[in-house]
Amino acid sequence: MRELSDYRDEFPILSATTYLANHTLGAMPRKAADRLADFARMWAERGIRSWAEGWWEAPMRVGDQIGRIIGAPPTSTVMHQNVAIAEAIALSCFRPVDPARNRVVYERGNFPSVRYLYQAQPDLEVVVCEDDAEIVERIDERTLLVPMSHVIFKQAEIQDVEPIVRRAHEVGAHVILDCYQSAGIVPLDVTALDVDFAVGGSVKWLCGGPANGWLYVRPDLAERLQPTYTGWQAHARPFGFEEEMDYAAGATRFLTGTPNPAAHYAGTAGYDLIEEVGVSRIRENSLRQTQLLIDHADAAGFELHSPRDPVRRGGSVTIAVPEAAAVYAELETRGVLGDFRPGAGIRLGPHFFNTDDEIRFAVEQIAEIAEIGAYERQVGASASH
Repeated sequence: MRELSDYRDEFPILSATTYLANHTLGAMPRKAADRLADFARMWAERGIRSWAEGWWEAPMRVGDQIGRIIGAPPTSTVMHQNVAIAEAIALSCFRPVDPARNRVVYERGNFPSVRYLYQAQPDLEVVVCEDDAEIVERIDERTLLVPMSHVIFKQAEIQDVEPIVRRAHEVGAHVILDCYQSAGIVPLDVTALDVDFAVGGSVKWLCGGPANGWLYVRPDLAERLQPTYTGWQAHARPFGFEEEMDYAAGATRFLTGTPNPAAHYAGTAGYDLIEEVGVSRIRENSLRQTQLLIDHADAAGFELHSPRDPVRRGGSVTIAVPEAAAVYAELETRGVLGDFRPGAGIRLGPHFFNTDDEIRFAVEQIAEIAEIGAYERQVGASASH
């Protein structure tokens, strides 16, 4: 078994930066460039034959690889451009909406893009909750869908999924679990959780780059639901060019139009590494390093906006500092990459290839920048008097 430090050479950006932004854009694996070159070579040399030689079935083949990472059975996961599209497809299965069951129970901390989708639907009523416990309380017989995040993006807090799924199923509602901030960093088994749908993407912990969203559909639902947001790849015989829709079997019917094989080829470089290392091993290291990050932040006197309880902590830690946007801007000039979110602070997300020294260095830099800023504010205040 390779040591985690042995994987550093797989990620070119680590040679030039302290890269702790894996919760927002996972470091690119070196082999992603090779996979993109494979795609380009096929296009150049094989032309139209490329569709039959790997391009057309890429959303299903790559979806199965994602499925192995998230605990989904074969043929239950397919690739899409992003989570908003994946959720829109799931929602379309319930059109037209029954006026007696038109509520979407939603948590305020969920990623805004998905919330915008549901808010934009004139026939849906969005019920906004403050936490996962309130979601359970607000689900009732009027609830149609419960789109929830497995890990809340701002503070990296893991949500208690089982009671929500149990309550939703008691009243006939469906749960869509957004795994964007958990897949690849927190062990996940969508089959054991019994969620109806799961969505996610590869921009973050899966290190698969943009345009690689995915949608899991529970196999029994996939055989009977009929999405109305659809396209020719969802047809049982797409190259028959028939005038009427005849849905394909399983999750394939949740595809839409022509796929994006370039993104799928690139994404597999990251998925291969996640499978090789194993999410359980990644999680063990993540918990140790996020605790180390918390310890250093505590020593520097910073407030945290992430859970201290490891059971509830995802893969990143949010540090609250005065004038966090300005502090992060300076941090970036020093080659330390994380990110900043309004109302939260500076987020740092170490992955399996990061070192403990990088974590220590990043917090030291934040502390130094914050101290300089505090001094300059004090001097400015004195000068104004």
